[in-house]
Amino acid sequence: MFFNSIAFLIFLPTVFFLYWFLLKKSLKLQNILLLIASYFFYGWWDYRFLLLIALSTVIDYAIGLKLRDETVDKKRKYLLAVSLVFNLGMLGFFKYYNFFVESWIDSWSLLGVEMHASTMQIVLPVGISFYTFQTLSYTIDIYRKKLTPTTNVVNFATFVAFFPQLVAGPIERATNLLPQFSIKRTFNLEHAKSGIHLIIWGLFKKIVIADNCATYVNTIFDNYQELNTLTLVIGVVYFAFQIYGDFSGYSDIAIGTARLFGFELMQNFNYPYFSRDVGEFWRRWHISLSTWFRDYLYIPMGGSRTIKSKQIRNVFIVFLVSGFWHGANWTFIIWGALHALFFIPLLLRKKNRKNLNQVSEHSILPSFRELLEMLSTFALVALAWVFFRANNILEACNYIKRLITNLNFNIEYLSIENYSLEMLLLITIFIGIEWFHKQNEHPFSGSYKWFKIIGILLMILTLGVYSNHQEFIYFQF
Repeated sequence: MFFNSIAFLIFLPTVFFLYWFLLKKSLKLQNILLLIASYFFYGWWDYRFLLLIALSTVIDYAIGLKLRDETVDKKRKYLLAVSLVFNLGMLGFFKYYNFFVESWIDSWSLLGVEMHASTMQIVLPVGISFYTFQTLSYTIDIYRKKLTPTTNVVNFATFVAFFPQLVAGPIERATNLLPQFSIKRTFNLEHAKSGIHLIIWGLFKKIVIADNCATYVNTIFDNYQELNTLTLVIGVVYFAFQIYGDFSGYSDIAIGTARLFGFELMQNFNYPYFSRDVGEFWRRWHISLSTWFRDYLYIPMGGSRTIKSKQIRNVFIVFLVSGFWHGANWTFIIWGALHALFFIPLLLRKKNRKNLNQVSEHSILPSFRELLEMLSTFALVALAWVFFRANNILEACNYIKRLITNLNFNIEYLSIENYSLEMLLLITIFIGIEWFHKQNEHPFSGSYKWFKIIGILLMILTLGVYSNHQEFIYFQF
């Protein structure tokens, strides 16, 4: 079920009514309702894959209890290994089986050996990259004795399958979300209002920004061989805002929806395109994933508290694994490698944690230096996005080659009309809204709140009509 669908428009208020008006006196029944609703929400896409979620839930719930009672270190390591092998094995099979088979065939073909093997064309279960990491963090934290396992199987099952963030995050830690299922929840009108505001803002990002950008991105990337530098630059900029509007929009809707039911999810995006270096970008972009890799991969390998060569190794491993997490394509691995190359100079100069404060903290507009830093950081990030968006490495390289060699800056007309000066204006307005509200989680604060809400809703209703409604990009991951 998609957040931007009629089905969800019916589903959400129905669950909300049952939750707060019929079951408000029973915490246990509220949690059971959320579990049923979450399984229904996921099963709407393909009910067959509910078995995977249920299996992951049962195994990690049982391992959590075993880890609590086991005192022998060797046996505790074995239990953790079972969780790791099962979750990563399930993720690897469904997400990477075809990739490894095809890569094996391609590698032999380079040596002149033709091999033929039929792949099973395995369907990738929606959200598997997210809920497997969520359950893994549960067992790892218990193993590290940072978390006491729950004995309530309903609460744990609901934590794993919680529908607002099940499909595309944020990737929640059990230390934050799981205890919230054990606390009596009372309806808070202001809390609910802020949730609705986030949902509206998330829908604006998705329907107005991301889906309208997607129309032009698809046309430009499909016809890049015929287009000039200006159009190709515009295509990259459009994709940067497509993926940002799409993914951060989903996160906003997820956080807002959870808030309607009395839950607080972690922030997943914090105005990343205002970053002044790549290190800051990764503290602001997909925060739940970047902190997951930091805590469960980077720091255990030694992090930055080791010799320089190992620091470089650790950075490359984290970014390459992050790229591979995003998809079974070499383009994602190159994307991760590029970010490692962008990040390492900051690490070696000990500048990777330089920009911890908010940009332009004490003034309305950025300084000239801040503006240059933001533009240069965006340019690096956008360059890497070419590999993220392209179908293969050759296409990405050819796109960049044409961008820097076909130095023609005339306005071109595409099959869908021109590349839309109106779209550039819309993105400019979007940047302005975010800039002047960057200290808040959404723009509906301060004065003229209802004017802003009505204006955004009108834009969703009017500009959303012209967009080709797209699936959320991260449903593929």
